[in-house]
Amino acid sequence: MASIMFILFSAMIVIFSILTVTSRKILRAAVFLLFVLVSTSGLYFLLNYQFLAAVQLTLYAGGIVVLIIFSILLTSHISQKFESSGWKKNIFSAIAALTGAILCVITILDYKFSATSQAAQEVNMRLIGKSLLSVDYDGYVLPFEVISVLLLAAMVAAIVIAKKGAPKTIGSPTLNQE
Repeated sequence: MASIMFILFSAMIVIFSILTVTSRKILRAAVFLLFVLVSTSGLYFLLNYQFLAAVQLTLYAGGIVVLIIFSILLTSHISQKFESSGWKKNIFSAIAALTGAILCVITILDYKFSATSQAAQEVNMRLIGKSLLSVDYDGYVLPFEVISVLLLAAMVAAIVIAKKGAPKTIGSPTLNQE
């Protein structure tokens, strides 16, 4: 059953990843990205990494994708379609993707995986929790806060830029009130 679930999650990740980058509608691409991130968390659950799967669901699937969808809806670009790329871009993109895939396969096949005789170590959740909440040398609070402020500033700037670029028509209510 585990191998069937692995194949199912892997297929979903590959299919929805391709749909994410090839979709011409921006809202559909965001929804496809949501499916990719949820499938990735499914793989983490399958590997018994519940903490990482929960972080994947809450932070990425629950936070980032919702933020992307809200920014799409707030900027009124819900019906925006990307122009189709030319055949030259498609060929170079396929070559780049194929080169990356070949490089990954070669790297994985060249690595010598070896079994260890040591028993698996117990995960110390107190140590992980203290590291996540610490502001010391090995702490993660400051990097998380800096990244969250950076993401907020980038999102606000993107919304402001997108709102400025919207064309105003003569019959719009804002121009008639002036």
